[in-house]
Amino acid sequence: MKILVACEESQAVAVALRQRGHEAYSCDLIPCSGGHPEWHIQQDVLPLLDGYAFFYTCDGAPHYILGRWDMIIAFPPCTYLTNASAVRMRVKGEIVPERYAKAMEAKAFFMRFLTAECEKIAVENPTPMKIVGLPPYTQAVQPWQFGHPYTKRTCLWLKNLPPLTPTKIITEGVTPWVNGGCKDAHGNYRRFQGRRERDPLNRAKTFPGIAAAMAEQWT
Repeated sequence: MKILVACEESQAVAVALRQRGHEAYSCDLIPCSGGHPEWHIQQDVLPLLDGYAFFYTCDGAPHYILGRWDMIIAFPPCTYLTNASAVRMRVKGEIVPERYAKAMEAKAFFMRFLTAECEKIAVENPTPMKIVGLPPYTQAVQPWQFGHPYTKRTCLWLKNLPPLTPTKIITEGVTPWVNGGCKDAHGNYRRFQGRRERDPLNRAKTFPGIAAAMAEQWT
């Protein structure tokens, strides 16, 4: 299958798909951190969405997609969409116009993926703010359902794809995964110490167990 993994610099999902023999490409505005520039497209993803696209990967090799993508998996930015940022949407009970405008721009970008000319689509984001008005998501998954001892609710909007089935449920020692750190089994907060741990891009990476499930169950 020819698969576009949009807004993914980590290459977690793209690599999992490549390991299963698919022609998958990650795409982002920044360089990849997954170690495979030959599978990464560094450019605006929108011109690529509907297929019939010519592009270069970061190793300089040219590629052409002769037709539609077989699947698109997208991870659009969530900064102005997530429910976690709702507290910044209002000041003294009033909507902040600039913040709302950015949320609407983010929604429009999100919807470009969900409405792309592609038979199979998956779009990932955290729980969204109601005020943004995104369509209902198909399912919500947690890292602890896929072999990682954390809670970090992630929503999936799916088109012609089955909901993910948990692959390794962990019931003990599960702790919340929060920005900048996590909590241990006793509720004590442990702040991330290393720069790499604190890096927002690192925190936003898809958990390997979830990436593997996407590759195995959707192809």
